[in-house]
Amino acid sequence: MNHTSPAATEIPLDPARLAEAFRLFNQVSEELSTAYGALERQVEALTAELAAANAETQRLREEAERNKRLTAMGEMAAQLAHQLRTPLAAALLYAGNLENPDLPEASRVGIAQKTVGRLKHLERLIQDMLLFARGEVLGREPFEVADLLGELAHTFEPLARARGVSFELTAEPAGLVIIGNRKAIAGALTNLIENALQAVAESPSPKVSLGVTASAEQLAFGIRDNGRGMAQDVVARLFEPFFTTRAEGTGLGLAIARGVARAHGGGIDVTSEPGAGTEFILTVSRGSADAPPPESS
Repeated sequence: MNHTSPAATEIPLDPARLAEAFRLFNQVSEELSTAYGALERQVEALTAELAAANAETQRLREEAERNKRLTAMGEMAAQLAHQLRTPLAAALLYAGNLENPDLPEASRVGIAQKTVGRLKHLERLIQDMLLFARGEVLGREPFEVADLLGELAHTFEPLARARGVSFELTAEPAGLVIIGNRKAIAGALTNLIENALQAVAESPSPKVSLGVTASAEQLAFGIRDNGRGMAQDVVARLFEPFFTTRAEGTGLGLAIARGVARAHGGGIDVTSEPGAGTEFILTVSRGSADAPPPESS
């Protein structure tokens, strides 16, 4: 029996069919190339539109931020003008009384002192406004926390004693060093302690305490008083610029103190209840990577 080899069964290629296959292949390739080109142009157009939309969004965002800052500045200027008007009017009134030639000398001295007091109040308002507007704490250096607390104690212990207030300094951290702006932190703590002394003015056994606790990354300064306390709606507004519950307050002290804390990587928390006193916790970072290293001796 004869066996047919595989080669003998192969179907011969038809040149016409082969040519038609190549033609169809070329046609499909051209159509794909045309479609790809159209898609590429569409992608480029969409990319350009997206870039333009992003640019417009960024422009609108910047414009909104600018308008927001201008609005805030306008409101602040209006509030500052309102704050300045009363002490300025009082100072002008007192100064006008000094022009009276028949004014007794004792009265003249008293009125002059009141005039100076109103002018100092104006100066404090302007200084607080500048501090608040600047908003940054520059100049950092290493310093010992115990020295700062000792300085505050030396300042406030005699003042508290004169008012019949018990001033207590707790948890003095010997050898603890942090990196920051000592003057700014001292100013923030001074404001909080002054507020505490004001809050206990009518307490039967007034007491103010200052303490500090340390963690690996932060310090927490605690100022506690057993004064009249505050309602929650007042606590919610404490850090608003120009908001104050004191007749002689500028309404900027707490806003500045919070700015100092935030500039040092921390913040301020408040716990208060009417009749149960108030506690402020001011936290600051113990140091930052961009802070200068301690000077070698």
